[in-house]
Amino acid sequence: MSRVMDNEAKIKSAIFMLVSIINDTAVPRNIRRAATEALNYLRDERYSPGVRAANAISALDQVSQDPNMPLSARTKIWQIIALLETVKD
Repeated sequence: MSRVMDNEAKIKSAIFMLVSIINDTAVPRNIRRAATEALNYLRDERYSPGVRAANAISALDQVSQDPNMPLSARTKIWQIIALLETVKD
């Protein structure tokens, strides 16, 4: 049972960081769009935490190498990916 809570806590933390990227107008629109997509995956209760995390990682991975991304946003995205990689079913 504690693993479920642990996963939910990690997902909540990732959601919090994604929202900060989405609300940052200095971040290019395509990156905010990918962050929104990842956020929607994380909030989708139809899937297990592991699947939600994997879907979100996939969405973020595509833009993580974008050369137009501000360094602060890139660091946050890498932190989110690293956090979500620890979410297991």
